[in-house]
Amino acid sequence: MSQTTTTPSFVTSLTNAAAALQNNSRSRPKAKEVVKALLQAEKAAKQQRIIYQVESLIGDWRLGFTAPRQAHFQGDIAVGRGFYIPQKIAPAQISFQAGDNLHISNQIQFGTLLFKLTGPARYLGKKNIMAFDFTWMQLSLFNRVVYSGKFGSDRDFESQSVAKLPFFAFFLATDNFIAARGRGGGLALWVNASSNART
Repeated sequence: MSQTTTTPSFVTSLTNAAAALQNNSRSRPKAKEVVKALLQAEKAAKQQRIIYQVESLIGDWRLGFTAPRQAHFQGDIAVGRGFYIPQKIAPAQISFQAGDNLHISNQIQFGTLLFKLTGPARYLGKKNIMAFDFTWMQLSLFNRVVYSGKFGSDRDFESQSVAKLPFFAFFLATDNFIAARGRGGGLALWVNASSNART
């Protein structure tokens, strides 16, 4: 007798939210449901000690949903509010690039103005933690770079401990979306921003 694997309800909820974001659909799970699903996914990853390879994070990811640091479980009840990011007003995107070293870029757009930060990154695979530091800033207007220069301190990234760096602790990674909690405590759901994302 064959055994079937049931997809957890929180994965289904997040998959539906990601698909709605990628298709710009208004038919999407309620914010309260997404917050609960993120918390359930985070809890499951810790309990099952799930490890994600860095390759599953490489690429361009559009920020689709976020919840502040107050989001947590109080007993079995999900506490905290979240919201979908308005894509037409201020689309935001994070990217991880592999090469000789890992790099991160984070950008947000306001109309014709694009603000972008880049810098080195370091992945702690056993903890699913991506530590990083933004060292370069770029401003573009009408697709033309109007400013490009150093950003932040001159600290040596490689010698810094993760405790002193900003980071994301990832707890779910699929072809279509990734989810993490930031060092500040907030939750985030990003969807695949590439053209070959599967919906």
